[in-house]
Amino acid sequence: MLRLAVATDAETYERLQDPLEQRGIEVAAVATTERTLPLTDADFDEFDGFDAGFVYPPRIMEGGVADALLGVPWVNDRDAILTSRNKADVIARLDRAGIPVPETVAVSNPVDRADLVAAFERFDAPVVVKPNSATRGVGVAKAHDLDSFLGIADYLDLVHDYRATGDQSFLVQEYLPDARDYRVMLVDGEYVGAVERRLPADALEAGQWKHNVHRGAEATGVDLSPELRALAEGVAEALDIPWLGVDLLVTDDRAVVTETNARPTVDSATKYEPGFFDDLAALIRETV
Repeated sequence: MLRLAVATDAETYERLQDPLEQRGIEVAAVATTERTLPLTDADFDEFDGFDAGFVYPPRIMEGGVADALLGVPWVNDRDAILTSRNKADVIARLDRAGIPVPETVAVSNPVDRADLVAAFERFDAPVVVKPNSATRGVGVAKAHDLDSFLGIADYLDLVHDYRATGDQSFLVQEYLPDARDYRVMLVDGEYVGAVERRLPADALEAGQWKHNVHRGAEATGVDLSPELRALAEGVAEALDIPWLGVDLLVTDDRAVVTETNARPTVDSATKYEPGFFDDLAALIRETV
């Protein structure tokens, strides 16, 4: 039986375990963070005997250690994780490939105030400001006027002034009011399911606007249109990432790709197309 080292959250591990074992793939969790790990003259039994990894760990430094100790190919390797995590990189690549994305400006700190003003004035307010490499909606803000935008930029500049901060960039993006928010899942470039993320009524009344599940949104399985399926599949092809979540914002007159996630959480099976776990198992076998 093929053995798969899972270096992702417990929720995904638990949802993978039984379906993959039914398909001849033994699943075992590998802890890569929040621990001590002797690197020399140590017994590495916990890292031995695997055939593939799923997926490259979220912390690149610790991921390098796990990669060296496991010595296996990954479903989504280091390059895939780094590409997807870099939101500016993804937006630029997709725009060059003719895939619709929101109007976006990348800011690399430090920059002059005049440059920030010019960036803000490219848009109709409000604008969305987001860290270039954060996930789960962390640090994403909405600025309704120039003073608010400059205040957010000041805070980011303070953070980026810390020498150990690896990513000193952020994005300014157009805001699409009343857009429907979808997460589309793809395995080996093929559509396998989608959810629509919606905020509860009380959250909307309280002024919340971010649709991340980790921020209280509810994810409901949907039957996505052929046009939106094709759009998401084009993203997977352009980025060449085999296991991918694609985030879409859809209004009455347009659909855009806002972000991608090369470490998406595996959801309940009811939110995927029939044969999802067959397709995922086939991708894992192809990786070996």
